[in-house]
Amino acid sequence: MINLYSIRPKGFNVGNDVIFVGLNHFIRQAFPGGLNIIALPATGKYEAQKKAGLSSQTVYEINQFGDGVIVGGGNLYENGELEINSTALKALERPLMIFSVSRGKIYNKELKLVDRTDVMTDSNIALINQHAAISLSRDHATHDYVNNLGGSSILGGCPTLFLDEVPQHEVQITDEDRTDALISIRTPTLMSIPVGYQYELRGQMAALIELLRAKGYRKVKILCHDHRDIPFAASFDEVDYLYTEDVFTYLSFLRNTRLNLTFRLHSFIPCVALGVPAIKISYDQRALSMLDTLGMDQWNINLLTDNLLQEVENRIDNLGDLDGMVQHLRQGRWADLRQTLVTNCARFAEMICERK
Repeated sequence: MINLYSIRPKGFNVGNDVIFVGLNHFIRQAFPGGLNIIALPATGKYEAQKKAGLSSQTVYEINQFGDGVIVGGGNLYENGELEINSTALKALERPLMIFSVSRGKIYNKELKLVDRTDVMTDSNIALINQHAAISLSRDHATHDYVNNLGGSSILGGCPTLFLDEVPQHEVQITDEDRTDALISIRTPTLMSIPVGYQYELRGQMAALIELLRAKGYRKVKILCHDHRDIPFAASFDEVDYLYTEDVFTYLSFLRNTRLNLTFRLHSFIPCVALGVPAIKISYDQRALSMLDTLGMDQWNINLLTDNLLQEVENRIDNLGDLDGMVQHLRQGRWADLRQTLVTNCARFAEMICERK
């Protein structure tokens, strides 16, 4: 029996659980025998517990009971989302794989991309990559940044791109929760964009709802990924909102809509994987680089530099183009990304099995 520790984001965002579903799929495929996946939070700031991240406690436990450890996937190089004790990390005795982790810049007042104030230090990014047997970056920007620090990162994409091949428990939802369109939101005060754009977002949302209804999407609801989105969603009297902490209920909400208009990467990528029409609105490098990595930058809308309503209407009027784009990418770039995940998970499994 293999004990594999998973140091992953366990915050309020259900998107983290979607990533974990995809990660589990590729890891379990790579280990044909018995496998225990022991998940621990990457940071203790959301938890009423101290055991988190690559701390002295967790590294000691991994050395005692684990055969390997995976860090990721998610935005662990930023937001203070991964706790690292450098002394403990140097004492880690088991193989480490970094899996689909990202680092991204944000727009300042002059609309230039700059580092976040809570980004992981270069020294810690370099340190964890030095100790990693395999490092898979989620997107081009992260891959290039890590390698410029002397790392040996491999571009791996996001496992949620392949949710269509993952056996899932499909939660039955009521007709009331089936929609013509979902707007997946992030509450503006948690968006790292200039304050003026935060204030404009409510009016833009109201206009988007009106546009969707004019285009025949009569049953529109807001989808909250995080309970902190609820106050913003509740401020719109003309539409209801949906919220769940259960990842499979969340995926069922996405499966049962005609269109997902989303500010969230991890409703857009699952929708693309599951064949649900989706339009992505991005506002930071994390999302811009991910869409570029997927080969979908031309389908992306930049909240800060594009005419939002005009571009959303254009995408709605040309949804037929999305099918052709996805089919082309599935046979080319996405197939390559999938093979990278499969190959490197198999390499990691081989490293661990050789030590048993």
